[in-house]
Amino acid sequence: MRLEFTKMQGAGNDFVVLDGVTRYIDLAPAQYRALAERHFGIGCDQILLVEVASQDGCDFRYRIFNADGGEVQQCGNGARCFARFVHERGLTSKREIRVETASGIIVPRLEDDGQVTVDMGPPRFAPAEIPFQAEAPADAYVIDVDGEPIELSVLSMGNPHAVRVVCDADAAPVRELGARIEHHARFPERVNVGFMQILHRREIKLRVFERGTGETLACGTGACAAVVAGIRRCLLDSPVRVHALGGDLVIRWAGPGHPVFLTGPAVTVFRGEIEL
Repeated sequence: MRLEFTKMQGAGNDFVVLDGVTRYIDLAPAQYRALAERHFGIGCDQILLVEVASQDGCDFRYRIFNADGGEVQQCGNGARCFARFVHERGLTSKREIRVETASGIIVPRLEDDGQVTVDMGPPRFAPAEIPFQAEAPADAYVIDVDGEPIELSVLSMGNPHAVRVVCDADAAPVRELGARIEHHARFPERVNVGFMQILHRREIKLRVFERGTGETLACGTGACAAVVAGIRRCLLDSPVRVHALGGDLVIRWAGPGHPVFLTGPAVTVFRGEIEL
């Protein structure tokens, strides 16, 4: 099978984007893993599949596959690249679109300065909706990780996130501790793990260990989760600039019941074909 693709990135979080609107695409997990492989494939953190919407009032359907071939519910940096992709490919002329995802509707908008803003919807805190094993919602929880108590804020941005406040993000054991938390028994669907250093009330540094991928240069939903957790714990004020390894994102949240807005870059790197 010869497959056309577009390589894109948002703050260094990189994607292979596939047009499933003009051509039917149905790949096996092993094929998604092959696309994501950086030595023998194209290389990416995640694969984004653009499809025709199945719900009335939506412009497209958006599916996300991790580098391990598993499908996940949401990706904020990918959503921005998605919006730029459908506009550049002439699949829509709208600057604001409604997109169906596995976790609900999101609304990306192309800004005049070239950035893309995504209405990611409201965060969810009920443990059953994350999912996370706890009796009741809380601003922070303590879990046991191999005998060590670890304090985390836990919430869903359409996918599960755990956020740990650290003194120095650069020195944080992201790969080691992130992998252990990702597979912790209290997260039945695993979890993305953020390590947040607070610089000022409107500025943080963030590193994220993404489930099924490992540490990435940026994570859009991870940035949203970190800021929401910080505001909820009275550590941050909206809007917040997030310094990720691959670039900056800006997050706005007006508080419980309100949607989270994610703004950042979305760039096409190259287009090509690959034989699967």
